[in-house]
Amino acid sequence: MSTGRPRILVIGVGSIGERHVRCFLATGRCEVAFCEPQAELRQRVASQYPVAGSYANLDAALPDDFHAAVICTPAHLHASLGLKAVLAGLHVLIEKPLAIGWDGVDDLAEAVAMRAVVAGVAYVYRSHPVLEAMKAALDSGRFGRPLQLVATSGQHFPTYRPAYREIYYRSRTTGGGAVQDALTHIVNAGEWLTGPVIEVVADAAHRALPGVDVEDTVNVIARHGAVLASYSLNQHQAPNESTITVVCERGTVRFEVHENRWRWMTEPGQAWHDEPGEPLERDCLFTRQANLFLDALQTHTSPPCSFADGLQTMRVNLAILKSIESRAWQVVV
Repeated sequence: MSTGRPRILVIGVGSIGERHVRCFLATGRCEVAFCEPQAELRQRVASQYPVAGSYANLDAALPDDFHAAVICTPAHLHASLGLKAVLAGLHVLIEKPLAIGWDGVDDLAEAVAMRAVVAGVAYVYRSHPVLEAMKAALDSGRFGRPLQLVATSGQHFPTYRPAYREIYYRSRTTGGGAVQDALTHIVNAGEWLTGPVIEVVADAAHRALPGVDVEDTVNVIARHGAVLASYSLNQHQAPNESTITVVCERGTVRFEVHENRWRWMTEPGQAWHDEPGEPLERDCLFTRQANLFLDALQTHTSPPCSFADGLQTMRVNLAILKSIESRAWQVVV
């Protein structure tokens, strides 16, 4: 990349892929092209953004010498497209979840290791400066050892994701349902804060969303090693709110996504001490994620969520889904 700006290929330009096109362009640090099999969508995106090219598929794009691919297709295609990109010598940023099962994942992991490429999974909370600040405070030991994590999240999907009936969300086989779509972001953030989940028990159901039958409400009890955790999420409530609270030996910290702040308290009965972040527009986190990925390419280091970390959260997803079906505790393997 010393001869010029990196060339980024976005694979799939549905809503999240189009956002990656827009946000990588917003960095001003790279050229961006994309693949999209739907001709009408491909033409619209190509005419709307100053892209360096558009292609009907990955095979058509690969001869044009890209540095990295951002894989934004439905999740059941992530492993096969990621493998093809890595074998072609491209670094990869793969949308979450990494995959919906193990088909092709071991081959992809082996290729990432053998080719020594930069590889990450696009869990965007890892690029959130407020959560990053809270994690730094936890890691400093200021509040003592984490003991418990409690996460609650919800939003009204018909308002915030009105196309959910027509996209990947409608089926678990394409990465849909609350576990693989929204809860996985919160679990990945929890693992970042307190370490890997080692076992889970979960309950979930379709409760309210019209037009689909995948789960829209989930409760999970988990262990992050010695840290006890609970996760509660739904996709039909009126408030658009998410919080992650970590109770420690010498204080409690809380990330409030909807308020763009983290808070801490160390003495019973005292007021919360607020640590607000800079105002964030809708694309800010994704542009920061793009910049951090470009930094990783430049230094050949890990992006905020490494391939290994994304693989770990995929294991948790699968254990949660298995627990929902079996109604029993599952070890994360």
